[in-house]
Amino acid sequence: MEEDSAMTVYNGSAITDAKKNPFSIKVGLAQMLRRGAILEVTILQQAKIAEDAGACYIMVAEPTRQGIRRMPDPSLIKDIKRAVSIPSEILATANEDNFINKHNFRCPFICRCQNLGEALRRVREGAAMIRTQGEVLGHGNIAETVRNVRNVRNVMKEVRVLNNMDEDEVFAFAKKKAAPCDLVAQTKQMGRLPVAQFAAGGIVTPADAALMMQLVCDGIFAGNEVFYSAEPNKLVRAIVQAVRHYNDPHVLVESICGLEDSIQEINPSEDRIQHFGRD
Repeated sequence: MEEDSAMTVYNGSAITDAKKNPFSIKVGLAQMLRRGAILEVTILQQAKIAEDAGACYIMVAEPTRQGIRRMPDPSLIKDIKRAVSIPSEILATANEDNFINKHNFRCPFICRCQNLGEALRRVREGAAMIRTQGEVLGHGNIAETVRNVRNVRNVMKEVRVLNNMDEDEVFAFAKKKAAPCDLVAQTKQMGRLPVAQFAAGGIVTPADAALMMQLVCDGIFAGNEVFYSAEPNKLVRAIVQAVRHYNDPHVLVESICGLEDSIQEINPSEDRIQHFGRD
C-alpha cells in the first residue's frame, strides 16, 4: 500500500498516482475541503455572507424551493465568481437509473448515497466526494436530520463490518453490496470510504453540524434556509465554527450562545426572500 498527496492507494488501482490518473487530482481537491462547511446560495448576498463566515465552498443553486432544480442563471454564476473566491454550481438528479461516466470531466463530481454499496458504485463511476443525503425539502426538520444521521451510521456500520472480515470474505461482501471488489478491499484497508464523505440534509444549527462531524463525516452541506434566519451572518459563522471545532465543547457552547431566536425564526418565506433580493 502506498500514499500520495491525494489519497491512500490500494494495489495501484482505482485511485492512483496523479501523474497517471487525473482522478487523483479531483479526489485531492475534494480532500482539501475536509473539516469544512459547504453552503448553498441562491443570490450574491448569500455568497458574500458564506465567504465572510469562512465556508470552504458554496453551491450556486436555482432560487426555487419546490420541484426539480436545474442549472442556475449563468449571469448569477458570473456575478458570484467576480465577487467571491469560492464559487460552485449544483445540478439535481435528472436520471435515477443511469449515471454518466464522470471520468470524462475535469471537474470533481459529488454524488449522494444511502449505503456503502451505492457509495462505492458512485466512486467507480468517478465521484470525487460522497454526500450522505437526508432531508431535501429545505425545512430544517430535526426529524429528517435524525434520518440523515441514520444514513451516515449505516455507511460507517458497513465499513466497520467490512474491517472485521477475513480477506476471503471480501469478495462475497462485494457481491452482496453490488460494489467493485477492488474498492471494497481498499475501503477495508483504509477503514473508511476512499473519498471524502460529507453529510447533507436538515443541517441548520451548529449542533447539527457538530453531530455529523462526530459521526466521522469529513464535512457538511448546509442548505440556503440558514440565510433566512433573523441573523444569517451569525448563524452561518457559528455552523462553520462548529464544523471546525466539533470536538471542543467550549467552542461549541460559545458558537451556540445567543442563537436560539435566530434558529427558531428560520423561515424561507416569500417576504424574506424578496427582502434578500432587494439588498
